[in-house]
Amino acid sequence: MWKTIKAVAPKALVFILVLTLVCGLVYPLVVTGISQIAFPKQANGSIIEVDGTAYGSELLAQDFTGAEYLHGRVMNVNAETFVDEEGNPLLFAGPTNLSPATEEFDALMAERVNKIREENPQMGDTPIPVDLVTSSGSGLDPDISPAGAEYQVKRIAQARGLSEQQVREVIAHHTQGRFLGIFGEPTVNVLKVNLELDGIWQ
Repeated sequence: MWKTIKAVAPKALVFILVLTLVCGLVYPLVVTGISQIAFPKQANGSIIEVDGTAYGSELLAQDFTGAEYLHGRVMNVNAETFVDEEGNPLLFAGPTNLSPATEEFDALMAERVNKIREENPQMGDTPIPVDLVTSSGSGLDPDISPAGAEYQVKRIAQARGLSEQQVREVIAHHTQGRFLGIFGEPTVNVLKVNLELDGIWQ
């Protein structure tokens, strides 16, 4: 048996070495190279950059709070749990993990509903689209539903001195339909809408 092990061991080590080189070095380099050539923007984070200034990634939410801006989904950002070696807080995001059957969840939803209504008094008792009071699994969803965007049109138009139709045109410009026309739901990219409203990007 020892002879068998001695005979197999060199082959196993060679096999491990080859797989390590192929899977750990060659494959990542090839994939990275192809992505940088074929999809450079996506491979580098889908950053929206205008005149040398980076305004953020179209794949990650930002916290817009001004009345003149389109507001995104609730962001669950935590800066208290982890710190780096120098003691600086490390940000991370995720879902709340609260059960919809709990009183805590009900209280949280009521708080969010009240906040939305205070921010958008023009909408009265109009039902609030659910994505405006719930967070995504990542906690950093960059998109909202067309209904969620429409709910905010009156406030944005009033704050900016624009017509509601002008605001709707900007929202429509950054609304993406279903993938292949059948998969998923239409979405509105919050960052893109706000950059166009500010006249920075189209």
